[in-house]
Amino acid sequence: MPNIKSAIKRVKTSEKRRALNASQKSALRSAVKSADQAIGGTDVEAAKAALITATKKLDKAATKGLIHKNAASRKKSRLAKRLNALSAQA
Repeated sequence: MPNIKSAIKRVKTSEKRRALNASQKSALRSAVKSADQAIGGTDVEAAKAALITATKKLDKAATKGLIHKNAASRKKSRLAKRLNALSAQA
């Protein structure tokens, strides 16, 4: 444990940020996974809604620096590609 006052504060703030980042990243993964499962199903409307939610979360995470912007773009692109294939099939 640090003795200097500013170092003590840094430890506290770092822990808060770490916990916040972990929960946001978990929510992001859940949204992407639910979109993936919805696209795997047959309901196109539910898949579109799930994709919109996942896209919003990915954009927000990229803006905040939680994930790299190219990683967010790649994930959005892959999900949209699968949704378009499902839409064309239906």
